[in-house]
Amino acid sequence: MEVRVNKEVRNYQESLFFGLSLRQLVFALLAVGVAVGVYFALRGLLGTGEIGWVCVLAAFPFAIAGFFQYNGMTFERFVLAMLCSQLLTPARLTYRSENLYVKVLEHTSGKEELKVD
Repeated sequence: MEVRVNKEVRNYQESLFFGLSLRQLVFALLAVGVAVGVYFALRGLLGTGEIGWVCVLAAFPFAIAGFFQYNGMTFERFVLAMLCSQLLTPARLTYRSENLYVKVLEHTSGKEELKVD
């Protein structure tokens, strides 16, 4: 008998339904609900092909939110981190080169040979 153990215990996800975690299942059902709602709301206004694309585009954010994971962050935490880093606390980074060879030569006795342009 063989028992499979993840190399990293923190990465373990309990599967609830068809190999999906509870989070993934809830967001998948939410995406299906949004797609069905959009279909019934727009079925009199658009044709079959167009309404299919609108349903997919409307359900996509909900579906991606359930399955998205980046550096251990869920979709909500990732969006919050991006908003904080890009909009709330932007930093202007400037590059300043540093010549370590010149700094070392400043403290030596051969200063007359030092030519800095």
